[in-house]
Amino acid sequence: MNESIVRIQELYKSYYRDSLEIPVLHNINLDIPQGQFVALMGPSGSGKTTLLNLIAGIDKPTSGNLAVAGEEISQLNEGDLARWRARHIGFIFQFYNLLPVLTAFENVELPLLLTSLSRRERREHVETALSIVGLADRMKHYPRQLSGGQEQRVAIARAVVSDPSLLLADEPTGDLDKTSAEEIMTLLTRLNREFNKTIIMVTHDPRAADKAGLIRQLDKGELQ
Repeated sequence: MNESIVRIQELYKSYYRDSLEIPVLHNINLDIPQGQFVALMGPSGSGKTTLLNLIAGIDKPTSGNLAVAGEEISQLNEGDLARWRARHIGFIFQFYNLLPVLTAFENVELPLLLTSLSRRERREHVETALSIVGLADRMKHYPRQLSGGQEQRVAIARAVVSDPSLLLADEPTGDLDKTSAEEIMTLLTRLNREFNKTIIMVTHDPRAADKAGLIRQLDKGELQ
């Protein structure tokens, strides 16, 4: 068994509205080995996206232990967390989150602008990432010139361009037609199998979840 890249122990998460506590996640325990493809399923409001955001270091747990890529991230300050996230996390969103004024190449290059890579090295990384997702011939196109499936592939290229430890996907097929959704899931499966990328995917779609190696259900903040 590969070493765990995500290790969550007795994690709780609540939000507060004035003096009212709103519990979202309750006693979550989860180990995800390096190279695993995990689908998180459950009804709306079950805490799936909250859990994903905690693993990404976008949010912090109320209590419990959360170690990702060898780092107890719940203990990091905001500056260290931002640097850790840039090094280890690639995030894929339901609505792509591409900047419309930038080309596909420029959108994918964005995470690399914070690194010490030279302009030539950045170009090589971007071209490789766009080739992996099958869009080497679209790098000069703007998002409005691409289909929804192509936009999501650009978003995936942006997520993998810095070679992160972990890919986190929040409903990556939720805004796509069936054919485009199947293409995206084939691509994610390839990234997992050929490039050994660890992927955690939130999805409502059982067809998408079936591509994962492990399916876990969240219900009312508890992991089944």
